[in-house]
Amino acid sequence: MTVSNENVSQVLVPMVVEQTGRGERSYDIYSRLLKDRIVFVGQIDDHIANLVIAQLLFLQMEDGKKDINLYINSPGGVVTAGLAIFDTMQFLTCDVVTYCIGMAASMGAVLLCAGTKGKRFALPNSDIMIHQVHGGAQGQASDVER
Repeated sequence: MTVSNENVSQVLVPMVVEQTGRGERSYDIYSRLLKDRIVFVGQIDDHIANLVIAQLLFLQMEDGKKDINLYINSPGGVVTAGLAIFDTMQFLTCDVVTYCIGMAASMGAVLLCAGTKGKRFALPNSDIMIHQVHGGAQGQASDVER
């Protein structure tokens, strides 16, 4: 069976075993970290944005006063998806602590800056890159009127 690079992250998710009063329970590592109010952001697209937003809203509902820790290792991505995460972060009543681990570029850097003032951090070997905004127009020149 061949696994494409796109599916590797789905296949290689570590599991952790936690001892409870009722025995053992196994979690994927991201679910276990979510219990400690830790959310990860990588390359940003619509699917990832929806997952991150759902996690942020869930944590807000669990306890609207405790900080949420958002770890960012992102080259950026789809602007509209990133802005959906940004807007959700601003909507929350709890503080969002942002950490750059590795890279926060483009929309990743915007999300890093969207953390609560005084609670934005970058690890020593992190790279942060913000570029000028750019856009474009498409269509026939005759459709554009002055």
